[in-house]
Amino acid sequence: MDTWVVAMMMGVSIFLGGLGLIAFLWGIKSGQFDDEEKFLNAVKFDGEDDLNDFAEQEKKQKQLKKKQNYKPE
Repeated sequence: MDTWVVAMMMGVSIFLGGLGLIAFLWGIKSGQFDDEEKFLNAVKFDGEDDLNDFAEQEKKQKQLKKKQNYKPE
């Protein structure tokens, strides 16, 4: 590979990395990642009953997968 190809690849990668960094910093500055209510609502509505229902649903899904994978010989 020629040195100009390596230099061009490095230049393009640094340029794209810089664009990504600028976009990330803009997102932080404009508040794109601020979602305080998400965590507050998760705590409010995450009760013991909901967790038990989810555990039961997971068990049922595992049982269905076992039944679907069953192949009699």
